[in-house]
Amino acid sequence: MSYIKGFITFWYKFIVGDDWRIAIGVITGLGISAALVHKAHLQLWWLLPTGVVVMLALSLWLAVRKVR
Repeated sequence: MSYIKGFITFWYKFIVGDDWRIAIGVITGLGISAALVHKAHLQLWWLLPTGVVVMLALSLWLAVRKVR
């Protein structure tokens, strides 16, 4: 049983890490990209890098706001 708990704990820490907002943003970006590419047949390779930049800016803004 401890192996299963260790396995789940590893993946939680690996995916979520320090900020759960970033994990949700990445999962949302992947889901939106996949849905638009498969349903609308659009070339949206640029959507994920844009999402990463937006999530980085949000994370930095929240960190700076917390320090002040």
